[in-house]
Amino acid sequence: MLTRIFRIEETRLERSERSRVAQVLIYAALILFALISIVPILHIISVSFSTPNAVTRAGLMLLPEEFTLDSYQFVFRGGAVQRAFMITLFITVVGTSLSLLTTTMAAYALSREDLPGRNFIMIFIIIPLVFSAGIIPGYMLIRDLKLINSVWAMILPAMINSFYLILMRNFFETIPTSLVESARIDGAGEFTILFRIMIPLALPAMMTIGLFYAIAYWNEFFRGIFYITDPQNWPLQVLVRNVVVQADLNELGMSNRDMYGSQTVNQLTIRAATIVVTMAPFAILYPFLQRFFIKGIVLGAEKG
Repeated sequence: MLTRIFRIEETRLERSERSRVAQVLIYAALILFALISIVPILHIISVSFSTPNAVTRAGLMLLPEEFTLDSYQFVFRGGAVQRAFMITLFITVVGTSLSLLTTTMAAYALSREDLPGRNFIMIFIIIPLVFSAGIIPGYMLIRDLKLINSVWAMILPAMINSFYLILMRNFFETIPTSLVESARIDGAGEFTILFRIMIPLALPAMMTIGLFYAIAYWNEFFRGIFYITDPQNWPLQVLVRNVVVQADLNELGMSNRDMYGSQTVNQLTIRAATIVVTMAPFAILYPFLQRFFIKGIVLGAEKG
């Protein structure tokens, strides 16, 4: 009997030791991945706030040296960044609002079992998840709709994401139909049910999907390259690409000549400042939106 007890205790100790080793390995891997993600960001931020001499001398930077804001003053001096920022902000705000509205309305309709042809409609929603129309047909459609060089070319093609629509539909299907039936008995119409009952219940999921939509609109680069040919209408990501990849400071409304002779800015610090301006809004907002993001993911996991 005692031998059996000792063996059980030894097995427990071995499992506990293996569990501790596994935890150490998991934490070490997470720390490594965190460093891989954070170090490049810290380097870019530090370079943007440092002088060229400090950047050249230090190499990899995790903190600014010889702190200066001249790179940001140079970036904003020409006015191109402000214009591109406002265009991207408009695309993000309007696009996210329209996407949430249309996705929610479509998801609610498709969640109703009495909708005629519901399964047939779902087939056409699922198809884009597997097959894409291609670049050339998409460009021809935007051209024929007279949307070239229009911000709507950045919004309308991405207004409904099939995957997010299916997630919202599945969420609405988890809400008891008794709530809907009770509201109908009280004389509520479909829009009243949607906006006064369903949407408040689905707010965590909507905030999560809205966050994904907003990030997608803000980071949209592909459509800007193909559909926006006028530099005056470029979104921020296209402008940043030309500044960072092509090293073309003329896109900022400035020229390389404006930089010559300066001891506080060069192309490297200006590129870094431009990148920071691009990623700053969501880096600032994410801590406030994180609770909705986590709550939405947990809610989706619980309700399938």
